[in-house]
Amino acid sequence: MQPENKLETARANIFEKCYSFQAANIVRAAGVYPYFHPIQSAPGDEVIVDGQKCIMIGSNNYLGLVNHPKVKEAASNAVKKYGSGCTGSPFLNGTLDLHLELQDKLAKFVNAEAALVFSTGFQTNLGTISALAGKNDALVIDRQVHACIVDGCRLSYGKTYKFAHNDMEDLDRVLANIRNNHPRCGIMIVVDGVFSMEGDIIDLPGLVNVAEKHEARVMIDDAHSIGVLGRTGAGTAEHFGLQDRVDLAMGTFSKSFASQGGFVASKREVIDYIKHTGRALMFSASITPASAAAVLAALEIIQNEPERREHLWKNTLRMQRELKSLGYDTGNTATPIIPLVIGEDMACFVFWKALFDNGVFTNPVVSPAVPPGRALIRTSYTATHTDEQLDRVLDVMAKVGREKGLIS
Repeated sequence: MQPENKLETARANIFEKCYSFQAANIVRAAGVYPYFHPIQSAPGDEVIVDGQKCIMIGSNNYLGLVNHPKVKEAASNAVKKYGSGCTGSPFLNGTLDLHLELQDKLAKFVNAEAALVFSTGFQTNLGTISALAGKNDALVIDRQVHACIVDGCRLSYGKTYKFAHNDMEDLDRVLANIRNNHPRCGIMIVVDGVFSMEGDIIDLPGLVNVAEKHEARVMIDDAHSIGVLGRTGAGTAEHFGLQDRVDLAMGTFSKSFASQGGFVASKREVIDYIKHTGRALMFSASITPASAAAVLAALEIIQNEPERREHLWKNTLRMQRELKSLGYDTGNTATPIIPLVIGEDMACFVFWKALFDNGVFTNPVVSPAVPPGRALIRTSYTATHTDEQLDRVLDVMAKVGREKGLIS
């Protein structure tokens, strides 16, 4: 029997894209595939990867708390008391007194009325942005924001606009156009405090001035700022003395807090609204007792041991200075995230492999995480890196950079 029409002989296979995907195989065949390498030791400043000892300058363990005895003890004690998981969402049966204690202390830490804890940092932005932006609202984002901000905007019913990276004149232009065309719409600007790939800091003073001019709300993703920026480590707004001019602050637990999860802090009414409408919160299991307890312990250390942050900045400023002195293009970094701009993707993978073979673990970052032709090696530093470890890193950077013709 013949098909009734040609469409019946040409049905699409949803997996065809998978079978034809070759980008990863090309890098594997070249012997420089950098992803999903298992770490066979506790995470820290030195790790075992594929059986090889490496100095880790690719993690976000900024304050070096992931192996702190107090953090590990708090996590262990929480498991003994509460068990290994919560078996439900915060909305129903998954809220512990531990979570409420954590939310209260986080709100006080960032000088907000209330805070809300999510299962991951990614979900925090998805749940917050999609809950707040309705069909008559506009979301305005920097062109280099993290993927979770982009996806949060996509999940919302609001319309998304972008402005040139850290360019407040362009932000002013975008907001003026929105106001001219939609004078009554609600507007929220969502940006990273510290941009996760290149380590530069948002021009928050300029941003809040522009936002207030156009009556727009401001949300700061402080994933890489909490514990790092500010007098007490409370993030970007504290760093600039602008906590009373930022409407929402978001943070993650997988970096300075040495755990897993995320939170958003704001006015009490705003948090209550997100709590009852944020799908990423309402339909996800709560963070584990161990994760919450670890964050509480880390927060106590952050508040009681400012010398950790001081040592982080000592290491940061040294590596910024010495990598630039070697001749590397480190972009506009102003934080412990220090990129080494390489250029083409395959050259970046080759450079990563050479560093790895010399005992230094880094992160290669290629498009779309960075613009095409601007692939980079992302390095990041901690409060607990020793001078000897950093000496070794610089020796390897000098050797490999000259071998590959990146520096002279």
